[in-house]
Amino acid sequence: QVQLVESGGGLVQAGGSLRLSCAASGRAVSAYAMGWFRQAPGQVREFVAVSSRSGTSTNYEDSVKGRFTFSRDNAKNTIYLQMNNLRPEDTAVYYCAADLTYSGTYYRQYDSWGQGTQVTVSS
Repeated sequence: QVQLVESGGGLVQAGGSLRLSCAASGRAVSAYAMGWFRQAPGQVREFVAVSSRSGTSTNYEDSVKGRFTFSRDNAKNTIYLQMNNLRPEDTAVYYCAADLTYSGTYYRQYDSWGQGTQVTVSS
């Protein structure tokens, strides 16, 4: 099973940018569909961006379209989430996830998860 470790979270003002990283070990990310999810306090975990195993298809949650960009570096065995024009409502713990077969938006279908990284956007 793949192990995932997120980094790159922090405190940023509205309109600012952050880049989250998710480093994988144990298995190659190229074998997995990968996704970014987030969970705000008291809220259900929601998908942010998910990418097929081939990397040819990426799906974004509507509120992040045009602001967030998913990318994958197979050589570094790492995926990224570039977040621009951040808003206070983007504040959450961000998680990366992997699954060998599922590349949809339902978080419970993903088998492997990182520990999360906190993103806080101040107004």
